[in-house]
Amino acid sequence: MQDIILYDKLAYLWPVISPPEDYVEEAVHWRMAIRAKLGEGRHRLLELGVGGGHNLSHLTADFDAAAVDISPRMLELSRRLNPSVEHYLGDMRKFRLLGRTFDAVLIHDAICYMRTEDDLRAAFTTAKAHLRPGGLFLVAPDLVRDTFRPGMSLRWSTQRDGVEIITEETVYDENPADTLVESQFTYTITENGAVRVERDIHVTGIFPIATWMSLLEETGFTTDRIPLPGDGDGCGEHLFCGVLRPE
Repeated sequence: MQDIILYDKLAYLWPVISPPEDYVEEAVHWRMAIRAKLGEGRHRLLELGVGGGHNLSHLTADFDAAAVDISPRMLELSRRLNPSVEHYLGDMRKFRLLGRTFDAVLIHDAICYMRTEDDLRAAFTTAKAHLRPGGLFLVAPDLVRDTFRPGMSLRWSTQRDGVEIITEETVYDENPADTLVESQFTYTITENGAVRVERDIHVTGIFPIATWMSLLEETGFTTDRIPLPGDGDGCGEHLFCGVLRPE
């Protein structure tokens, strides 16, 4: 994993920067997709790239879950928020929980850190390896090439437990012919009466909708796409659904 301070030194501030309550509406769509594809019941879920567990926290009342993340500090946040969930340290491209399969595998926006088609293919293969036949794979990238607006800038302010953070993000695409974009973050943090500024760079992958669909099909999924409301900034507007075909 690249050196991202948000998931290491600043991980303890994740519940302030991106609070669990911000995921309520989106989690409704995930729950609806699971029910639509798998029916009623307390299905078994595996989330790859769980991060702080904020999206998953709105699903654990209805489903049994296990979770994986590559960052020990983010994984600890999820453990605290989701004490009923089994947690494992691992890379979604390589992780294998031997002898275990699930009814559904989820990847939220952590999929954005797959920078190449080979990375995506590896993550999809991990999902497949942990699904029963007919199981469901849900994956939701922040951005797709089709609707991406280069140079887009976002700014938001959040506060919690006496900490206030102003987050500013600008997304650059120096080479539209490749599969990479760069997000430059500035965090202005007011904590214990002191103000400090931290800066972070995230290099992530971006792919056309057709690539998402074709790679899922290639991996063995019958695939469709559910539109999501997003945040009004072009982010989080696609939920790809794959049902694992019988071999």
